[in-house]
Amino acid sequence: MKLYDAIKSRKEKISVIGLGYVGMPLAVAFAKVADVVGFDISIEKIKKYRDGIDVTNEVGNEIIKQSTALFTWDEKQIRDCKFHVVAVPTPINQDKTPDLSPVLGASRTVGRNLVKGSIVVYESTVYPGVTEEVCIPILEEESGLKCGVDFKVGYSPERINPGDKIHRLENIIKIVSGIDAEALEDIARVYEMIIEAGVHRAESIKVAEAAKVIENSQRDINIAFMNELSIVFNKMGIDTKAVLEAAGTKWNFLNFTPGLVGGHCIGVDPYYFIYRAEELGYHSQIILSGRKINDDMGKYVAENIIKNMIKADKQIKGSKVGIFGIAFKENCPDVRNTKVTDIIDELNDYGVDVMVIDPLVDQEEVFNEYGIKLHNVEELKDLDAVVFAVPHDCFREMTLEDIRKFYKDVDSSFNYINSEVAATLEEPKSMKLSIEKPVLTDLKGMFDRKRAEELGYLYWRL
Repeated sequence: MKLYDAIKSRKEKISVIGLGYVGMPLAVAFAKVADVVGFDISIEKIKKYRDGIDVTNEVGNEIIKQSTALFTWDEKQIRDCKFHVVAVPTPINQDKTPDLSPVLGASRTVGRNLVKGSIVVYESTVYPGVTEEVCIPILEEESGLKCGVDFKVGYSPERINPGDKIHRLENIIKIVSGIDAEALEDIARVYEMIIEAGVHRAESIKVAEAAKVIENSQRDINIAFMNELSIVFNKMGIDTKAVLEAAGTKWNFLNFTPGLVGGHCIGVDPYYFIYRAEELGYHSQIILSGRKINDDMGKYVAENIIKNMIKADKQIKGSKVGIFGIAFKENCPDVRNTKVTDIIDELNDYGVDVMVIDPLVDQEEVFNEYGIKLHNVEELKDLDAVVFAVPHDCFREMTLEDIRKFYKDVDSSFNYINSEVAATLEEPKSMKLSIEKPVLTDLKGMFDRKRAEELGYLYWRL
């Protein structure tokens, strides 16, 4: 009996190793059509899943509660499984080199519990060659089994976009690959059980590995181009968003916008490709240049915040700046490799007191990872500048009139007007009139620029 047939008839089980933003949706989806064991080394995370709490916010609490998947931190539970999916993160080190420790650790865990007739599929992003040259030897060493004889291996890159409620696991075409034709067919058919959009059978594991890293490298380069345009247009006094709206009327113009590039994929994957290329003697030019531009954007944004505060005659040292959002992208609780921290660090170097709010993220995680204490929106008062770094939907509900209450020495009942006009008016006795422009940084252009300027804001965006 083929492994696929045994899984479909529930005679064999699937294990998912790593229950984060990739692994959890996989485990839940597979559990609808097969018996599934979801494994993670984080006891705290497993306890929350067992209590029906979705820490990733990818599938929702109710679906977690209803899932038949067995969530466990006991690796012995995966010994009963024959189809293993490794979905652990693959971050980078401080020197931008690949940190393969999570995938190596997961390989050892699977290897210790591997039985004959099994298939191990890696979803973690790696550079071409890791699955066959690094992971297979570990599986063989830990299990005492021989790949290609006693067990098979494949690679199927994850394509989940955290926080995206439209492009979901089920409706994104899945790339699959295998160590041989038999493994490829079994892997493809298992994934076809849950992937409505279908699968693409790559001709080799290395092709599938390469496809993943270039997908995100391509996006990284395109965003870097937009960021570079933003820097130049800023010097020209031209609004980048207006330029992109005009250029976007052409049918084949690519819809990318400037912004901070963080997270566990786009801000990381290019370094895996660059690392492997340099191992082979090729020094990346385009990809590395794009990475440098995007890595420097946090500092660039902070410098412009400071410049506008100086224009508004603000005392920089000891000033207070409120930052809305610290997740790496909108409507997502993921703070891994967020570039908002680059803005915060740079402002701190200027002696600025930074207060951050983000209702979507885990406050304890942010403090443990970055040493940043998050605040409640009620605590934001007497600010010298406001920065909307991440355009969460909950922030989009605010109006420009709502924001004025956060600033220092501003009566919240007063509508800002242009300071030149205000200087000619007699101040009403019933309210305090401030002609000092409040500094507003709106990175992704949530608010209408003209309206903001009409209301007296010193407004800036990428």
